[in-house]
Amino acid sequence: MKKIIFSAALLAIMLSACDKQSKFEKVEAVKNNLERSAQKSFNRLDEKVCGDSDVECLAEKTKHRVEEGADYVGDKTQEAVDKIDN
Repeated sequence: MKKIIFSAALLAIMLSACDKQSKFEKVEAVKNNLERSAQKSFNRLDEKVCGDSDVECLAEKTKHRVEEGADYVGDKTQEAVDKIDN
């Protein structure tokens, strides 16, 4: 949890430093958002039809949330780096 908070704070600082992105980087950011949204939808569907025990379904749900969070932080960090590089 501390890593996520630290990453979010670092991201906020980096985003406030510069706000320039090339058109390619903006398209890449939109593509990443769409991919994350689609993956989130598939994960929710998979969780709804989970036929395993409650513990296994909860473990799968937790795994999905961790993966989604890691993808989000990774994408937003790359966007911040792209903004700073310009």
